[in-house]
Amino acid sequence: MEYPKEIENFLKKKKIEVGDLIEIRKKDGKILKGILMPRIELGNKNSLIIKLENGYNLGIDWEEILEIEKIEKIWKLKKEKEVKEDKIEFRKDFKWISILSTGGTIASKIDYRSGGVYASFSAKEIVQQIPDLKEIANLKVKQIMQKMSEDMLPEDWKIIAKEVAKEINDGKEGVIVTHGTDTLHFTSAALSFMLQNLTKPVALVGSQRSSDRGSSDAVMNVSCAANFLVNSDVAEVLVIMHGSINDDYCFAIRGTKVRKMHTSRRDAFRPINDLPIAKIYWKTKKIEILNENYRKKREGKVKVDDKLEEKVALIKVYPGFEPKIFDFYIKEGYKGFVIEGTGLGHVPTFSKKSIIPKIENAINSGIPIVITSQCLYGKTHPTIYHNLRELYKRGVIFVEDMLPEVAYVKLMWVLGHTKKMEKIKELMQKNIAGEISEKLKLETFLY
Repeated sequence: MEYPKEIENFLKKKKIEVGDLIEIRKKDGKILKGILMPRIELGNKNSLIIKLENGYNLGIDWEEILEIEKIEKIWKLKKEKEVKEDKIEFRKDFKWISILSTGGTIASKIDYRSGGVYASFSAKEIVQQIPDLKEIANLKVKQIMQKMSEDMLPEDWKIIAKEVAKEINDGKEGVIVTHGTDTLHFTSAALSFMLQNLTKPVALVGSQRSSDRGSSDAVMNVSCAANFLVNSDVAEVLVIMHGSINDDYCFAIRGTKVRKMHTSRRDAFRPINDLPIAKIYWKTKKIEILNENYRKKREGKVKVDDKLEEKVALIKVYPGFEPKIFDFYIKEGYKGFVIEGTGLGHVPTFSKKSIIPKIENAINSGIPIVITSQCLYGKTHPTIYHNLRELYKRGVIFVEDMLPEVAYVKLMWVLGHTKKMEKIKELMQKNIAGEISEKLKLETFLY
């Protein structure tokens, strides 16, 4: 990927190109030498990426750079017409997996040995970026869209689901979906509901790519995911990302029980109200099952059930919340609300800004209202306090420990199948894809 215009223009004036050995003098006095690399799509767009002598990549914030000088050209940048598609070597004794890219390749389309930036997106490039893969599985790689995760739409979830099902039904042992991290857990929830009779694992993988670390976390995450797809018996939608800030192991976390809990840490994705399915050690390839409650691989055809009602709102209540917000959504034709209540599911009930009248109006108009908790950990409960009973009496749907984002996606999916209130309640309170915990375990808190 290209750098932002400001950086590109500066490099052009200095006659510096990708593949050049450069010396960078930082404002703090530090001097760094390395080969200029293309920007990684999942990384900080304002970081200059260099390959150090030790082989690691380093991202340097543009604002920290005082001066850059070109030393010599190391690589020749290949043009698209110069690139020939190599036949992919494969081993007959290896299983096949697919990698579907939704936001540009994690490998940045770089051949690290030649420095070429390829316009195509091939398995050869991925293997060059992540050498571990050729020792794990045969690869099929396909770019299905080019989007940052914050720009993802429900219609994109449908595209991903169909592509995943196609690969599994074509005999792949599993599918890796590379995805931006910010809304990755929305997509993992959507795939969990859309992919019916899932017979093989689906791993969503992203990269936090902290610029103060030598190597991109994408390499380890993809490697761990590939190992897990091939060598485990799990058949679930999972998020597979760093389990710690170090390059030691990844967690495989159920797609409906995961959330991004930090803006930049490598181990930002954590299981909520659940244990990870497994711990995957990068170097040794060991897989340690932590949670025996999972669906296993089997034969059968995966079906895509992607009916959605997109007019669903996720609403957070807070002190001073304006009840008229509901009027806006109803006027705009919204068909369902998921409320992030406080604590056990509380909402303003007896104050002058009570939302009870708005809730009554919505439910009487055939609009379901689902209650989740801003706490994330723990369950909502309809009867412990008087104001919770007031909600329950009016037909509000409590969904136990379901995460707000998961409830939002699930209500879309449920409303895509029925508009009958009783059926909506039944489906929202039914554990379809592991989104509701039968029992909360003490050790799952802040795991």
